[in-house]
Amino acid sequence: MSYRVLLVDDEPLARERLKRLLQEHDDFVCAGEAGDGSAALSWLQQHGADLVLLDIQMPGRSGLEVAAAMQQLPQPPLLVFCTAYDEHALQAFAVKALDYLLKPVRREDLSRALQRAGEWLAQRPASAVAATAPGSRTHLSARTHNGLQLIPLESIICCHADQKYVTVLHEDGETLIDESLKQLEDEFPQLFIRVHRSTLVAKQRMERLQAVDEGGHQLCLRGLAEGVAVSRRHLAEVRRVMKEL
Repeated sequence: MSYRVLLVDDEPLARERLKRLLQEHDDFVCAGEAGDGSAALSWLQQHGADLVLLDIQMPGRSGLEVAAAMQQLPQPPLLVFCTAYDEHALQAFAVKALDYLLKPVRREDLSRALQRAGEWLAQRPASAVAATAPGSRTHLSARTHNGLQLIPLESIICCHADQKYVTVLHEDGETLIDESLKQLEDEFPQLFIRVHRSTLVAKQRMERLQAVDEGGHQLCLRGLAEGVAVSRRHLAEVRRVMKEL
């Protein structure tokens, strides 16, 4: 099965590059192109697509405006931004972007985004696109000395709070973020569980709950060498969630 892709960029050379990279993926086909936001929305209303690769900085309607308008379509396509600027990442995920790729788009980055898109598309019938669109964010973001860092939610192991700082432990290391544990807990209740007043863990990383010699319990998490302390207050809920996994 091939998924239909619409390329939206005001630079013809950028569209040509994306088309060449798409040709390396048999399950995705370039079904159309648009050089501005209005043309993209008009095309989608007539033809429909499974995925849109969308620039942000364009004449007329910006990519963010186009993305917001796309959500009003009967069956909104999945969306991946391809842009030369990283300052729009937070806004991008607020309009349900699946991924955010920086230009020039690297082959491996596009492959990763297409793999994620394929996983979303494969798990639902075409008629259910609107009902099961991804959540508002698929990544956390952080400003680091190397610029903006995007942390995929599925790579997160746990989050620790220390005074006003929150450290996210993920598959690629540790990153400080500006969000509180309460914000993450409220936004992603299906992904994280509170195990201690200073710790959230990813539910899908939970492997084993065990008692410790000095009293209390700790949780063993996939991808983390050391156990995470579980407070007495949260122990019953941790046990309940583990039984449901």
